Amino acid sequence: MSETKYYEITGDDLSQFENSGPAFVTFGEVMVRDTPADMERPERTRLVNLSMAGSEYTLAIGLNRLGVPSSFITRVPDNPYGRALRNIAREQGVSTEHIVWAPKTEPIGRFIYEIGRTPRKNTGVYQRMYSAASKLDAGMVDWKNALKDARLFHSSGITFGLATHSQYERNYNYEAYKEAIAAKPQDCLVGMDFNYRATLWSPTQAREILTPVVSDHVDILITTIEDMAKLYDIGCGQYSAKQVVDGDIGRIEDDDIREFSQKTFEIFNVKIVAITVRYPDTFEQHRWESAAMDTEGNFFRSPAVRPVTLCDRLGGGDTWNAGFYYGLLSEGFNAEGIVKGTLVGDAATRLKQTMMFDLPIIDKAEIQALMKAEAFGGGKRTSR
Repeated sequence: MSETKYYEITGDDLSQFENSGPAFVTFGEVMVRDTPADMERPERTRLVNLSMAGSEYTLAIGLNRLGVPSSFITRVPDNPYGRALRNIAREQGVSTEHIVWAPKTEPIGRFIYEIGRTPRKNTGVYQRMYSAASKLDAGMVDWKNALKDARLFHSSGITFGLATHSQYERNYNYEAYKEAIAAKPQDCLVGMDFNYRATLWSPTQAREILTPVVSDHVDILITTIEDMAKLYDIGCGQYSAKQVVDGDIGRIEDDDIREFSQKTFEIFNVKIVAITVRYPDTFEQHRWESAAMDTEGNFFRSPAVRPVTLCDRLGGGDTWNAGFYYGLLSEGFNAEGIVKGTLVGDAATRLKQTMMFDLPIIDKAEIQALMKAEAFGGGKRTSR
C-alpha cells in the first residue's frame, strides 16, 4: 500500500478556473430510475421513488460540487422527465446549455432497480432501447463552443453501447464523439470510464468499438480489473484473467497492479490508467481501494483497503471518478495529481455509498474531514 498523504481541498487550488466556462465537459445518457419506496419487490410495489441515474451525469454533478465548473450534454425528450433531468443538473450548478431537446414523445431511458439485502442481491432492468439519448448524433451540438474552455472531455463505455443495444445500423453517439474530438482545444485531454455493461452488448461487440476509441483518443482510462479480464484476457499479476473473472483471487500486491497497468498500456495508447477495486464481503459491507499509474511509471495506491457500510452502491464509481479528476485538474496531470485524485476519490465514493440514489450530494468539508481523520487518526467530524 502507498504512504498516507494529506491534501487541503479548500478551493484555492481551483483559482485557474475562475471566470471561465466549463473546464470539464461530458456527454451521455440519463435514465429515470424506479426504486420501490416500500421495500416491496418491483412487481409488487405501488410506491416508487423516481430519481436520475447516469454515469456521466453523476460525475459532472460530483465534480461541480468539488468546485470544477462542469457541463453535461445529452439528448432528452422535451417532457417533464427531460426537464427534471435538466433542472437537477442546474440545481447542482452544472451547465446544461448544450442539451439537445427531442420531441416529447421519444422515450427516455428507464432503470428498474431493486435493492437487495444479504443474501439477496440487488437487481436492475434496463429499458433504454431507442432512447432519445442514444440518437445524439453529429451535427446536433456546437462542440467548438461547448468545449472552448475545456481542460478535460469525458465519456463512458456505456454511451457507445447504446446503439448496439438498440440494434441501430449507425452508432450515433460515436459519430457525435468523433465530432467533439475534432472540435476540442489542443490542450484538452480526454478521459473515459470503460464501464463495460453485458446488458448492452457482448465482449466482442464492445471490443470492436471501444478498442479504437480508447487507443485513438483517450488519455486517461478508468477501469476495473474485471472488465479488462473479461474483454482483453488481462490478468492481474499473479492472478490469471480467468481467476479475476471467477473472483478466485486473494490479496492483490502492488506489483500485481503495476503489471496489470503495464499490460493495459500495451493495448491502449493512453497516458494514465486508473483502477477501482471493490471487495463485496456482504451486500451491506464492502471494502474499497483504488490505484493509478502513468506511462512515466508514477504509481499510487490507496494507503489502505477501507470499509463502506452500503446504503446504495450506484454512482459510487462515478463519484470516485469525480474525486480523481479533481486531483488531476487541480494539481496537474502528473504524479501529485494522481496521488491527490486517488485520495479524494476514495473519500468521496465511500461517503456517497452511504446515501440513497446515484447523485453524490456531498461537499468538500465532509470529504476533507474524512481524509484528515484517515491521515492523522481520530474519529471527530466537522459539523455541517
